[in-house]
Amino acid sequence: MNRVKRYDPDKVFDVVNTIVMVILFLIVLYPLFFVAIASVSDPNLVNSGKVILWPKGFNLDAYQHILTNANILNGYKNSVIYTFVWTAIAVCVTVPAGYALSRKDLPMRKTATMFFVFVMYFQGGLVPTYLVVKQLNLLDTMWAVILPTCVSVFNLIVCRTFFEGTMSDELLDAARVDGVTNLKYFFQIALPLSKAIIAIMILFYAIQQWNSYFDAMIYLNSKDKFPLQVVLKDILIQAQMNSSGAFGDAESVAAMQRIAELVKYSSIIVASLPMLILYPFVQKYFVKGIMIGSVKG
Repeated sequence: MNRVKRYDPDKVFDVVNTIVMVILFLIVLYPLFFVAIASVSDPNLVNSGKVILWPKGFNLDAYQHILTNANILNGYKNSVIYTFVWTAIAVCVTVPAGYALSRKDLPMRKTATMFFVFVMYFQGGLVPTYLVVKQLNLLDTMWAVILPTCVSVFNLIVCRTFFEGTMSDELLDAARVDGVTNLKYFFQIALPLSKAIIAIMILFYAIQQWNSYFDAMIYLNSKDKFPLQVVLKDILIQAQMNSSGAFGDAESVAAMQRIAELVKYSSIIVASLPMLILYPFVQKYFVKGIMIGSVKG
C-alpha cells in the first residue's frame, strides 16, 4: 500500500508550528525557572544580570531564613485546611447547582442564571461584606475565609455548560422510563459521567484558595490562624525592614539585604510548590474538562 506523500507546504507548516510552540513554551517556562535558580544564587549576581541559565554563588540562606520561621509550618497547616474545606464545600455546591441550571425543566431557570451573572459583575463591596461577616460572628475564624467566597459564578457557568453539552435529553428520558428519580439520576448517572469537570473544579478552586490572602488579612486577627500566603508576606516585610539599615551594624545590614533579595524568590517557590505537585494528578482531565465545559458558539 502506497503511503500518502505530504506536500512541501505541509512540512514547512509543521516545522514553523513546532518552532513557534517551542518558543512559547520557553517563554512560559523561563520565568519560573529563573525564580528557582535566583532563589539559590548570590543576589548581587542576580541584580547584575549574571544569573541567566544556572545558579551562581549557590546558597540556601533564604530557604533557611523562611523554613526556620516558627510560623511557616503553622501557615502551611492552615492553608491546607482552608484549601481542603473551601474546595470541598465549593465543589459540592457548584456541581449540583450547575446541573440544576442545565435542566430545561427547572422553573425560572433563565431568571436564576441572570441573577448569578448579575452578581458576578456587580458586588456589594468590601464594607457590606465585612459587616455581614461581623454580624454572623465569623470574624477571626476559619469560616470567615471559607464561606463568603466559596462559590465562583464563572465556575458555575462552566459546570452548567458542561452538563448541557454532555447530558442529553434522551438519556434523561430513558432514565425516567426506568423509574429513576431526579436525585438518583444525578448521583448515579450524571456524577459518574462528570469526572472531568469535577477534577477541573477541584483544580480551579484549590489554586484560587491556596493563593488567596486578602480575605485572611481582612477577617483574621490571630497569627495562629494566618494562611501561608500571609505568613510569607509578613516574613518578606520583616526582611525588608531589617535590610533598611534601621537595626544593626553595616555588615549585618548588608547580609540582611542579600537575604531580603533572596526571600522574594524563595517565597514564590515555597508558595507555589504544593500546586505544582497537585497539577500532574489532574492534568489529564484539564484539557478535556475545559473543552467540554467551554461555551461554544
